[in-house]
Amino acid sequence: MLRLEKVSRVYRTRRGDVKALDKVSLNVNDGEFVVVRGPSGSGKTTLLLSIGGMLRPTEGQVIADGSDIYAMNERDRARFRAKNIGFVFQLFHLVPYLNIIENVSLPAGVVKNRSGPTDVGELLKRLNLSERECHKPLELSAGEKQRTAIARALLNQPRIILADEPTGNLDPENADRIFGYLAEFNRSGGMVIVVTHGMAADRFADRIIHLRKGCIEESLENE
Repeated sequence: MLRLEKVSRVYRTRRGDVKALDKVSLNVNDGEFVVVRGPSGSGKTTLLLSIGGMLRPTEGQVIADGSDIYAMNERDRARFRAKNIGFVFQLFHLVPYLNIIENVSLPAGVVKNRSGPTDVGELLKRLNLSERECHKPLELSAGEKQRTAIARALLNQPRIILADEPTGNLDPENADRIFGYLAEFNRSGGMVIVVTHGMAADRFADRIIHLRKGCIEESLENE
């Protein structure tokens, strides 16, 4: 479903060019759970944003279902993201003045839609957030915030979840719970790509990719 062909990304700075990705080629199949690991500055987040249609490569192609997503116009690419991709970030990116129901509803634009809260309510129940649905982000623990972010990512029933250090702010117990929810989505047929420094996600992964200096150093099947 997803293919990267010699993707490079160069950032222009006052001190010169910085190559964050260097001719990365990668295939990821439907239903695959992939962990991308590497040190800071290895290009992990740049890779994830490029896959997600949020950061145009300097060179190369990102192909989904046979189409180069960066050959699409901006509107079609945004529509592709909304339909197919859910994002989960380390810093949650919740709207502070909205409660959980409203935050989760935002991707579908159903904050005031009568049919929205029913679907959101089902998601919150699955993620053990029902009792917190009217709370705002400041009233939530870090684990609850990340579960809210996962519910938001799942609302449109995406085919792909892209997660950038989703447990970086969490204790080991909550981190394991978050990866468990991502694994549940994966078992239902969804593709998961997780960028992380650590190894907590490894036991859920089908494949572990090591990135260094913008290049894939090795790609290992996880047994």
